[in-house]
Amino acid sequence: MKRPLFVLTILYHLSLNFHQTNGLEHNDPTNGFIAQPLNQSNFLIQRPYNVPQDTRYSFIHGVHKLWVYSTDKPHSITSKTRPRTEIHIHGYDYSSGVWQFEGHGYVPSGTSGVCIMQVFGASPHATTLMLRVYNGSLTYYKDPVLVPNIYDRWFRLNVIHDVEASNVKVFIDGIFIHEAPGRGGTSHYFKCGVYAQNDDSYMMESRWKGIRVLKK
Repeated sequence: MKRPLFVLTILYHLSLNFHQTNGLEHNDPTNGFIAQPLNQSNFLIQRPYNVPQDTRYSFIHGVHKLWVYSTDKPHSITSKTRPRTEIHIHGYDYSSGVWQFEGHGYVPSGTSGVCIMQVFGASPHATTLMLRVYNGSLTYYKDPVLVPNIYDRWFRLNVIHDVEASNVKVFIDGIFIHEAPGRGGTSHYFKCGVYAQNDDSYMMESRWKGIRVLKK
């Protein structure tokens, strides 16, 4: 039986208050990991193939802003996928080990029906993880709801993928909120931005800063 959204909201804030009261927010999910070198050349921008990059992406004062419209073309002329503007973190594809994505994200009110972060690569599926936004809720794929009110605030996202253990863990603002099984595949990489899903809003946008890739 699914819990109503207002119950999830209360539970999330109770968990946040508990962690803050007990100092558990200091259990940094990056402990024990080594940050890998990253620069702008590692950020490949996938956007609708028929428009200039600066009409769907900007990088100003350290903030990546990505947006797309539900009527846009896919990212290549041969692709049958839905519209997207995403950062593909290039140069850190992996097939083994324990890898982590970290980034500070922001989703403006109104953006819905969209994937904002994914661990690409799986079998027979395309992805090991998708984090989506539906009507202000951050979800694992379509369900369950992970954070009930994600709009209009910066949040810290950490995603840890342990290939050998075949699991993925999600942390928001330093708090462990979800664990999911792996989905197979022989090669993986991280992406963030906006990728239209079902019931998408006309305009979809997310912003990212402080993006890091880490490895054990």
